[in-house]
Amino acid sequence: MPNVYRALGDATRRQILSMLKQGCKTQKEIVEAFDISQPGIKKHLNILLEEGIISESLNGKYRIYSINLNILQIASHEMLQYIGELLDDQLVSLKNYVEKGEFRDEEE
Repeated sequence: MPNVYRALGDATRRQILSMLKQGCKTQKEIVEAFDISQPGIKKHLNILLEEGIISESLNGKYRIYSINLNILQIASHEMLQYIGELLDDQLVSLKNYVEKGEFRDEEE
């Protein structure tokens, strides 16, 4: 599983994804939207590419970027499952705590 959360942890990369959810963009369009150098934006794009969150294609001399929603959907599903398991564990612990009546001892 790609480390989607590493990639999403940066505000610039989240802004790039927001741009791409509107449709494919060239590298030039992305660079022009930020007050960051082209090499700086390229580093952000490379991280998104490494994690599979975006795809890159060539159209002549232009690099075109698009969002890979499938990876984000998988990551979202896995995170919800993980959170659900954490909550289930906590609810089981709470149930056991209440059933044992340990909270009564603390009140006395």
